[in-house]
Amino acid sequence: MRIVVLVSGRGSNFQAIIDNIAAGNLSVTCAEMITDNPRADAIQRARENGITVTVIDYHAYSSRLSYEVDLLSRLDELRPDLVVRAGYMRIIGNEIVLAYKGRMINIHPSLLPSFPGLHAQAQALEYGVKVSGCTVHFVDEEMDGGPVILQRCVAVRDDDSEETLAERILLEEHIALSHAIQLFCDGKLKICNRRVLIL
Repeated sequence: MRIVVLVSGRGSNFQAIIDNIAAGNLSVTCAEMITDNPRADAIQRARENGITVTVIDYHAYSSRLSYEVDLLSRLDELRPDLVVRAGYMRIIGNEIVLAYKGRMINIHPSLLPSFPGLHAQAQALEYGVKVSGCTVHFVDEEMDGGPVILQRCVAVRDDDSEETLAERILLEEHIALSHAIQLFCDGKLKICNRRVLIL
């Protein structure tokens, strides 16, 4: 199966996908990496691994709608089996969500539905939870609200900062995202209302 990965920043989750493909732990082809940020560190990661990069610079567009027209056009040209949001920091409009419903997943650094949106680790610390983690979910019209595929837990320590908690959660993200991709590609995920069954 072919995946396209959407990235906005440093691309550590993208790198984990690349590494798992190279190690034979993930039986997919990464057709392309698309970024909204021409300065994203992930661009260099992709080029070093022979993966095609398309930069669709969000700030070069007059509106989100015009940006998303080109993003959807590029996705449709690539015809991926699965679109993977791996640190992609843009809210995606309903036209793209509906076009790839059930074929787009996202990784989020909290145990959803707790702490959606930005700075989830800081939200967890401020609330005082004892356990945090990450969630891989299907993308739907609600921000960080789609059906949950996998979650992995991390204990919150008394001396944690946002940075230290984020580092430990990120290690779990690297495992969870590739695992979810493989489950999808093996045909083992079935969405039943809000539940994702692993067959």
